[in-house]
Amino acid sequence: MRWAKGAAWSKSYMGQSGGEQPERDVYLRTLANLTNPAEVRSVLQIGQKGHYTVEELTSDLIAFAHLILPLRYDQMVEIRSKAKNLLFALRQGQETPSNYSEFHMSAGERAILRLSKDLSRLKNALVLIDEIEAGLHPFTQQMLMLELLRLAMRNDLQIIVTTHSPVVLECVPVEGRIFLERTADNVVVLPAYRDVIQKALYGQSIEKLSILCEDEISESVIVGVLDALNPKIGLRPDDIVIGRDTGKDQFSQHIEALGKFKQLSSFVFVLDGDGRHLKEKLVKIAEQYGSNLEPLFLPGNVPEEWAWETLRQRPEDYAPILGLQSRHLLEQLDVADRLFSNATDHPNNIVKNKYFSFCEQLKFNHLDLMRTLARQEVQCGEGDIQIFADQLESQIRRWQAR
Repeated sequence: MRWAKGAAWSKSYMGQSGGEQPERDVYLRTLANLTNPAEVRSVLQIGQKGHYTVEELTSDLIAFAHLILPLRYDQMVEIRSKAKNLLFALRQGQETPSNYSEFHMSAGERAILRLSKDLSRLKNALVLIDEIEAGLHPFTQQMLMLELLRLAMRNDLQIIVTTHSPVVLECVPVEGRIFLERTADNVVVLPAYRDVIQKALYGQSIEKLSILCEDEISESVIVGVLDALNPKIGLRPDDIVIGRDTGKDQFSQHIEALGKFKQLSSFVFVLDGDGRHLKEKLVKIAEQYGSNLEPLFLPGNVPEEWAWETLRQRPEDYAPILGLQSRHLLEQLDVADRLFSNATDHPNNIVKNKYFSFCEQLKFNHLDLMRTLARQEVQCGEGDIQIFADQLESQIRRWQAR
């Protein structure tokens, strides 16, 4: 829509002369207000006036009620008087018929029934729901969100909800999540933080240490190091949560967001070796929130470079794991070096592809090999990986001593 101001206000569609602006219905509901005393009093007037009609409800609504609500109904009707309406139901399994109205329902039960009734009648509409989790059990929140997704696809609805509930959040695809933060004079949009960031900021943070790294290869190195460290420091694998798939340039945003929510003490930040130039910047950001941050860096520019050198330096240790003799392992490494020697892209990208191709050639999972290398090297107590392991152990023990 474009607006133009001349002698009078006018509007046109996408700047087209004489074009008609498309229209659609908008449904706005705040679930917390369904128990508002004023609304309840207005519905009570239906019975006082005595002029009303009884309407049957759709099968979709009845099926939905049976799906997500703990109570079962034999019949559901709507009592309507002009703009006011009231839901009545007949309980299933009652020896004698008994009316069961909205005034007997829990706030969550009433909210779901009314919401479903309204949305089942909408087509190609915009639906806005505030505080969708209000009065609902976590399981019911999940079931409601699944039903909304189904209704959105079936009835061509655009549904926007607000929530503080991690249960609701997890029901929404990542690309459909928008995180807002209130500032002194405005509301700003935060990046859609992934996995461990979301859990820390939006209600699922528990007594676990979170490690944030760049990708699955980095995660495999960290897991291998922890395989060796956990027995030493008394941790189980599920005591530490590892998050990944975030570019090194995004670490500053993550640190800033976690700093605002006072979550930095439960995080360890691990970057690939080619991110060392970011250390000073990340430390300064954390200092703004009173945190003494020490980002860690994996050996090599990228883990694949470290792994390649490790295989070449200790073929006698790793050839049996790969089902080879030492000389055959070195031959395979030489073949891969020659194959990629004339590649023209970035050196980091070359070594990544070389390592992956090597593993594919030997039919050995590239992540499993990386984890094995990290575990074996830490257990031997040698090389650059040992420096990383010592630094990681220090930060874990600091977290344990909080």
